Amino acid sequence: MAKKYTLAIDQGTTSSRAILFDSDFRISGIAQKQFQQYFPKDGWVEHDPEEIWTSTLDSCAEVLMKKSISPEDIEAIGITNQRETTILWDKETGRSIYNAVVWQDRRTASLCERLKSKGLESLINKKTGLILDPYFSATKIKWILDNVKGARSKAEKGNLLFGTVDSFLLWRLTGGASHKTDVTNASRTMLFNIHSQTWDPELLSLFDIPSSILPTVHDCVHNFGFSKKDLFSRSIPVLGIAGDQHAALVGQSCFEPGMMKSTFGTGCFMMLNTGSEAVRSGNKLLTTVAYRIDGQIKYALEGSIFVAGAAVQWLRDKVHLISSAETTEAMASQSSPDNGLFLIPAFTGLGAPYWDPNARGALFGLTRNTSDDDIVKATLESVSFQCRDLMECMKRDGVLASKLRVDGGMVKNSWLLQNLADVLQLSVDKPNITETTALGAAYFAAMGANLVSGVDEIAEKWELKRQFSPSILPERADEMYLGWVNAVKRTLAH
Repeated sequence: MAKKYTLAIDQGTTSSRAILFDSDFRISGIAQKQFQQYFPKDGWVEHDPEEIWTSTLDSCAEVLMKKSISPEDIEAIGITNQRETTILWDKETGRSIYNAVVWQDRRTASLCERLKSKGLESLINKKTGLILDPYFSATKIKWILDNVKGARSKAEKGNLLFGTVDSFLLWRLTGGASHKTDVTNASRTMLFNIHSQTWDPELLSLFDIPSSILPTVHDCVHNFGFSKKDLFSRSIPVLGIAGDQHAALVGQSCFEPGMMKSTFGTGCFMMLNTGSEAVRSGNKLLTTVAYRIDGQIKYALEGSIFVAGAAVQWLRDKVHLISSAETTEAMASQSSPDNGLFLIPAFTGLGAPYWDPNARGALFGLTRNTSDDDIVKATLESVSFQCRDLMECMKRDGVLASKLRVDGGMVKNSWLLQNLADVLQLSVDKPNITETTALGAAYFAAMGANLVSGVDEIAEKWELKRQFSPSILPERADEMYLGWVNAVKRTLAH
């Protein structure tokens, strides 16, 4: 009997990937296509939606061809995606009216400041669990409606649609039959009330966004529609959707309150399961929907770091200190200890807990002896220190992590994971399958196809590859972290 597969579409910030999981949820094949990043102005970040679509489609075609797997053997498709990135497209033509405005984009910082000055941040935070920041979709939507000629009148006539990347891909996959999203992506728009689980009329009015452009919101496990037959030679159901960090939480089997995962990609995102309680942070963390299955909602506290792997890209592509990301592990190991060097990677502002869109990157502690190795080490350390920032906030919110599971491209670097365990003073668990974002999307789709019974069965599948335990004393970790805190204070714009 032919093996059945689940196809996970993992649409990220710098590339689109298609990953095939077999019936045991082992990876059978991966295809990946990078696409262009556009930086029209300082702090602006855009993607071409057509490049997102073609890179996604090409990845799917390639993985099936490489593994000689027939579309007939694909049980379901799961989608996971870069969140908050905003696309508006014409309902009739399906073409976007402007480039995708990426989650990293800071062009609406002044609008956010104006709204803060009107005392609206508390209202927004109470309803959405989010901080009033350019990171989220609402101000990006408003910017496109206000700045693209004819956009607002088109929207008011019902001829325009909005979606995060999952909705855009779903629309294209289904030939325009499905304009839908899931609750995790909706919860990142700053328009969705995470308590009532509905688009919020007051917020729509506040941002002057017509409700007609919004997708309908569903559980993460849902029949979202069927792919057009001409794409894969047969119609395949899309049965799971979740934003990338929520999918990774599920891929890491963090189903119990207190379990936390950290995903190290372009940015870094720590998410801690708080169960059925939506813990409101007093320390500028985000309260977000973790996932919703069979109408049962779970919440999480999240800290969002804008720059993690992107700093390593900067080392490679802009300052040319490294030839590839793989060299950073050896270089960090060769760096002189206690060199007092701190890199603050605020290339697009600072995320949690600072939320300063105007902060810019800095390197502190340079001497004549500073080497390439030292700068590489400081770059990797900046990731660990930013994670410590988030954990300190969680502690002050009264939520303690019982364990940390890590994933993403950067976890190939053992030096980084050991440094993370040292700085956090917490054991760091690396799983056998580190493609946990795609794995989570596959699990959601598999639940929809009845290939797995639910979260208990998924939890049993998680396997530890290596554990990193703290190798320095807490006092030393605190001393290192204090140096970071002082360096950040000198970087903040206000």
